[in-house]
Amino acid sequence: MNRERSSIFSRVTIYALLLGGAVAMLLPLVWMVLTSFKSFEEVLASPPVWLPKRIRWENYREALTTFDFIRYFANSTLVAAVNIAGTLVSCSLAAYAFARLPARGSKLLFALLLSTTMLPAQVTVIPLFSWFSALGLVNTFTPLMLPAWLGTNVFAIFLLRQFFVAIPKDFAEAARVDGASELRILFSVYLPLSKPALLTIAVFTFLGSWNDLWGPLLYLHDESKYTLPIALLNFVGLAGQARGSPWHLVMAVSTVMMLPVVVIFFLAQRRFIEGIAASGIKA
Repeated sequence: MNRERSSIFSRVTIYALLLGGAVAMLLPLVWMVLTSFKSFEEVLASPPVWLPKRIRWENYREALTTFDFIRYFANSTLVAAVNIAGTLVSCSLAAYAFARLPARGSKLLFALLLSTTMLPAQVTVIPLFSWFSALGLVNTFTPLMLPAWLGTNVFAIFLLRQFFVAIPKDFAEAARVDGASELRILFSVYLPLSKPALLTIAVFTFLGSWNDLWGPLLYLHDESKYTLPIALLNFVGLAGQARGSPWHLVMAVSTVMMLPVVVIFFLAQRRFIEGIAASGIKA
């Protein structure tokens, strides 16, 4: 009986902690959505007003007409799509080499590769900018997309390698007996068996590209080439009124900008969680 009560108490405590954490995480999101429906006066009200007196759908119409959303959305989608494709191709090749093509020093090389995750991205900003500037690629999308095709996503390489190592070697041996090349084995055997990992990498790459402000801020100068994060930052500064920035419009744009992320996560959440959980099956 005491054990039963202890089990129930433990379960209630765990659910209470999870509920508290969920509320803490969702509170800023709820505030953003509610603010997008407020009037400018309600945004400035003190003490803060949680619920708008009237749902103002016109905020979205005004925000999306003042803010060139379609152009910036297309730019962000292009950069994200190319980054996803480049990451999946280049990191799959690198991960397969580390997992199934043993060579002298490969373990040391893999350890050095993992160690680069401790290197802050800001350290490489000046050399990279100088390189892209010398090539005449500043103010183009190339600096935002080219690195993805060069296997620079260390996490993606690590995750795929973990999946490839967990796949029995017999599959590859059978394919070799049938005359398959290493590339054929990768694309016909390993990648179809690694769909959870590939989907996980695609989601992470999309999130990183979609929310990236640092890269576009460095390399994009023409407003017509802005992606959503830098365009939204620019909108906050340029659309300011005498009493301050129109945060109700900013929150409306932010809410629309967030929708693709929410939709993708809910569509891919089962495979996404599966891919994260299975990444440590075998080292």
